[in-house]
Amino acid sequence: MYPHQTERLTEALERAGLDALVAVSPANVAYVTGFWSLFRAVYPAAEIYAVVTHAGTALVVPTIDTPAVAESAADADHVLGYGRFVLDGARPSERAKPHADAPAAVAAALEVLGLRGGHVGLDDEAMPAARATALADRLRAFKTTAASEAFAVARAIKSPYEIDCLHQALRIAEEGINTVLAMLRPGVTEREAAVLFDHEVARQGAAPYCTIIAFGAGSAVPAPWAGDRALRMGDLVRFDLGCVVKGYRSDVARMAVMGEPSARQQQAFDALHAGVEAAIETARPGVAGGDVFDAALAAVRAAGLPPFDRHHVGHGIGLEPAEAPWLRPGGSSLEMGMVLRVETPYYVIGETGLNLKETVLITRTGAHSLNRSHRGLVVLD
Repeated sequence: MYPHQTERLTEALERAGLDALVAVSPANVAYVTGFWSLFRAVYPAAEIYAVVTHAGTALVVPTIDTPAVAESAADADHVLGYGRFVLDGARPSERAKPHADAPAAVAAALEVLGLRGGHVGLDDEAMPAARATALADRLRAFKTTAASEAFAVARAIKSPYEIDCLHQALRIAEEGINTVLAMLRPGVTEREAAVLFDHEVARQGAAPYCTIIAFGAGSAVPAPWAGDRALRMGDLVRFDLGCVVKGYRSDVARMAVMGEPSARQQQAFDALHAGVEAAIETARPGVAGGDVFDAALAAVRAAGLPPFDRHHVGHGIGLEPAEAPWLRPGGSSLEMGMVLRVETPYYVIGETGLNLKETVLITRTGAHSLNRSHRGLVVLD
């Protein structure tokens, strides 16, 4: 675990008066140990836990995952397996008898970290109720409490390493967009454009996810699969996509138009652009997420889209595409070191959809954009 994560999690323990934190979600487990389980990606019900105390860390995985942990860059003081799985030729470090089940392994992890009692915070939001009950029952010697918020607060402030990873992910995604822009012409399909983007991102060593490249009326669907819709003159093109670098996400939205934009297309885009600009200008340490939300909505409406409305205009980004803090009514105050993804999407069902997303770092004096691509409407000819 990097010193930044150690410091943030130690602060979380002290702030909540906890002796241990138990991470459950894939992102929180990765934050504590650096381990991402492919097995859990295939079988989401698999139980994987990361335990952090003042004395160190422990990783609890199904026995099938123990070789993956050994081969990975996972960083935990102790690794405990559970459940039966046959591993012929296992190395000595992998031959320890596994625990009967995940709750037993978590209890053993706490013990090996020097705890037989005390106050344990559970990453409850990522746990089905039955699983949370079973784990709490196994930890009867401890007082257990909900602690997902403790992880969210810890992860909200990014380290230089995390910012660098986010920067790399943005660069690769934006270069992928540029590659697609260079091949777009009437007749190209959404699927062809999406395949090219994914290929370009993979060529640069990142993993694409949730690639949305939508044309014309297809852009009005907020989350569409790429299809066989062909690009036509006059169509808007909505890019809404990203990639993963070392576990960290980018999420970029840009707009283009095939041929000269209509007055209505340009006005709608300009209004959304004004909203993003207002949000960025407003964001700084001490400003509430709700204030950024209000500034963005007011700017979009004043610039030509009076009916524009939203439930949020962005949030944090990091190990997950959406994480704390949130830019919405009641949103918490911003702090230096947070990385936010600001957006102003607008959809007219059956007609068109536009979006613009910018990733910014909260600095001592304001918000610094991490994107390098032009935010304006790209005209294709």
